[in-house]
Amino acid sequence: MTLRPFHLAFPVRDLSEARAFYGDLLGCSEGRSSAEWVDFEFFGHQLVAHLGGNAGDRASNEVDGHDVPVPHFGVLLEMGDWQKLADRLIAAGTDFAMEPTIRFKGQPGEQATMFFRDPSGNALEFKAFADDAMIFAR
Repeated sequence: MTLRPFHLAFPVRDLSEARAFYGDLLGCSEGRSSAEWVDFEFFGHQLVAHLGGNAGDRASNEVDGHDVPVPHFGVLLEMGDWQKLADRLIAAGTDFAMEPTIRFKGQPGEQATMFFRDPSGNALEFKAFADDAMIFAR
């Protein structure tokens, strides 16, 4: 099976904020848009920010000693790209829900990860594995 890009549509409170966050901060190019939505190329995937208010209820689950925001979405990057993004977000003063860190050290599935929210409250996770064979490790 060939891996295909995913599509995710999600609510935002303001398209200008979404353009600044996804376009300027994260570096996602903009695709088609209207007065009520905008497409972003999200690391090879299609995100569509729709006017619709803030994110819904906020919850979290404990994972490896950290509170992980639920729901959340994100992407798996290569380790060097993950570090560059982490450095850019730190330099921009991002308020992290989970600071850039390494989870599951020394275990199957060891990964670099970070969580933060967009201006509308949507939680995002970016992670990287030193060995992609460990992505689904048990």
